[in-house]
Amino acid sequence: MPVYRLGEDPALFPPVSKADRSGLLAVGGDLSPERLLNAYARGIFPWYSEGQPILWHAPSPRFVLEPARAHVGRSLRKQVRRGVFQVKLDTAFPEVIRACSESPRPGQSGTWITDDMQEAYVRLHHLGFVHSAEAWQDGKLVGGLYGVSLGSVFFGESMFWRAPDASKVAFAVLLQQLVAWGFTLMDCQQETSHLARFGAEARPRKDFLRALEEGLKVPSRVGRWVLEVDPSAS
Repeated sequence: MPVYRLGEDPALFPPVSKADRSGLLAVGGDLSPERLLNAYARGIFPWYSEGQPILWHAPSPRFVLEPARAHVGRSLRKQVRRGVFQVKLDTAFPEVIRACSESPRPGQSGTWITDDMQEAYVRLHHLGFVHSAEAWQDGKLVGGLYGVSLGSVFFGESMFWRAPDASKVAFAVLLQQLVAWGFTLMDCQQETSHLARFGAEARPRKDFLRALEEGLKVPSRVGRWVLEVDPSAS
């Protein structure tokens, strides 16, 4: 199956059904805000390593989680209520994405969060479409995650931790907030045992795209996010 080369128009992508068995759909283009937002709205995301051209993916199956149906274990709920970590939203996005890029990954020698990717997502953060959930302890950032938000869909990108369970607590509190705001879907992209424990599951791409289409009918929550739920009441 051919891999498509993108042109200058940031709105033009091939149909996701043209992706190969690995999910690779297209190559090239740029990481402009317009292209990135068009990609996510079609269920496409960039994923490549330093030295490679920009590679665009639309895998099937797609690993997804419905926030309202997420499973947060008893011990994690207890840890959230104890307030070991203070969770904030959108107060240190550049630090979060940089920490994610530096976090070692099993079986990976480098990072896909290149300098260009960091710059692109920081731009989207300033535009109000990319957000971070952060775990703080004694005034230090010790864990967190970030992702793209469109409609009622949150596209999780990456997480990091410098203290045990810090990213899990940030994730659990973010889920609380997404439920309170009426988010219907979290795209986890690739399957991991960590996210599976929260109830994420693999779905055929067509089912994911149908849920995405419904989610995009809701106005996007653009701008800086502020935590509104009380984690201690979880």
